[in-house]
Amino acid sequence: MFARTERLTLRPGWAEDAPELVRALGHESVVRNTSRLPWPYALGDAEAFLQTPHSAHAPSLLVFAHDQGRVRLIGGAGLYARDDGPHELGYWITPDAQGRGYATEAARAVLGMADALHRPAVFARHFADNPASGRVLRKLGFVPTGERPLAYSRARAAEVPTVHYARQRFGAPALPEFDDVPPLAA
Repeated sequence: MFARTERLTLRPGWAEDAPELVRALGHESVVRNTSRLPWPYALGDAEAFLQTPHSAHAPSLLVFAHDQGRVRLIGGAGLYARDDGPHELGYWITPDAQGRGYATEAARAVLGMADALHRPAVFARHFADNPASGRVLRKLGFVPTGERPLAYSRARAAEVPTVHYARQRFGAPALPEFDDVPPLAA
């Protein structure tokens, strides 16, 4: 699957993307906020990811920005099948592209794919020490579920508190209302 927004192209990764993927993910501040990525992130990790088959029903896409006449890899976004319920939305943006709305724009495109694939419920989570991701999710219509379990971060090699969110597509059964959950104290 592919998506084109006003400023972004989302597409599957290709083998030749490996060096740029390493550049974009070569920041501990990014990788530490993911569940599955190792730190440090090396060329072999990128090559293995790009060789992994991804389902059309759970797209995993690279995010490219069209910026001042050039196109560059700035992140990743996708839906990930879970054994215990709805698909999970995930995304990351490289540091020099953060703060420009790219995460929201890319995630909105992926949610459009979820709607096209008839995935009425989508789950998301972020580590509690990454509140910027929670702001992105709320902009996209996600609501906190009140759940705050620990989840393993491969880059941190530790269990880390998370904040869980859910989103329902128009026409799907409504989610219960939850108050926003404040971040954990440092």
